[in-house]
Amino acid sequence: MTNAPNTLDTAEEAVALAEIQPVIIRRSWHQRVWRELRRAPLTAWFGLIVILLYLVAAFFAPLIAPYPETDLVGGPFDPWSDQNWLGTDQLGRDMFSRLIYAARNTMGIAVLTTALSFTVGGLLGLLAAVLRGWVDQVLGRIVDVMMSIPQLIFLLVLLSFLGTSVVNLVLIIGILDSTRVFRLARALGMNIAVLEFVEAAKLRGEGLWWIISREILPNTLAPLLSEFGLRFCFNFLFVAALSFLGLGVQPPYADWGGMVADNKAAIQFGMFAPLYPAMAIALLTVGINLVVDWLLSIDARPSGALAEL
Repeated sequence: MTNAPNTLDTAEEAVALAEIQPVIIRRSWHQRVWRELRRAPLTAWFGLIVILLYLVAAFFAPLIAPYPETDLVGGPFDPWSDQNWLGTDQLGRDMFSRLIYAARNTMGIAVLTTALSFTVGGLLGLLAAVLRGWVDQVLGRIVDVMMSIPQLIFLLVLLSFLGTSVVNLVLIIGILDSTRVFRLARALGMNIAVLEFVEAAKLRGEGLWWIISREILPNTLAPLLSEFGLRFCFNFLFVAALSFLGLGVQPPYADWGGMVADNKAAIQFGMFAPLYPAMAIALLTVGINLVVDWLLSIDARPSGALAEL
């Protein structure tokens, strides 16, 4: 009889905790996100604002740009005016409009190549980390061979055979860049695959895909997301460099690297036409790196109870 009230109290407390716990989890998730944003340094906020502005320009280019991408609206290298805010390029096209459209083309290709490289390299890297043995050896040697060839030379040879279409550009850069992602994902997966909870999942009879998607991938997501930002930055600069060489986005479509190459002669006459796309490239690169540095600093903090101190 004396134990009945204690048992009843314990049961009531368990029910109350069961009802409150989901609310606490949802609130704590939103609170963590908001807390990190409030604690973010000014440099991170600057990077986030820059990226947001570029995304708005890329998604709403037809609504923001005053002229279509390829229309001739004046003479070659016309100066600033009310009709052409940044003047015109070497053919008489509006520079401001082409800068906005170039954000869609350059960033779109960079996002697709980075997503492809992480899909291929990340999955194969985690697969090699879990299976090991001959699978790890074969995949590792293939990656070593591909990385032994300079990436630019390899890319130029493949583009000379396959052509310089956007599809070929995305596929080739994505596959070549997946070798770097493979090595990172394999190294992260190797450290996690030997932990107790992964071994317990294997003993329970869980499948390979379940172990990769439920046990290993969530624990490697933070460094992989940080690496995604860095790889996007590298691919973005790589696409711009290829366009500068005439191997990226082909005319008449706008691309920042191609715009620098097309308008470089204006420097001789003291005009700023090639500097606008160059500054657009530099500003986005700085913004991405500032956000990635902030994300890496969050990932380096202690987790669990120590994070609340």
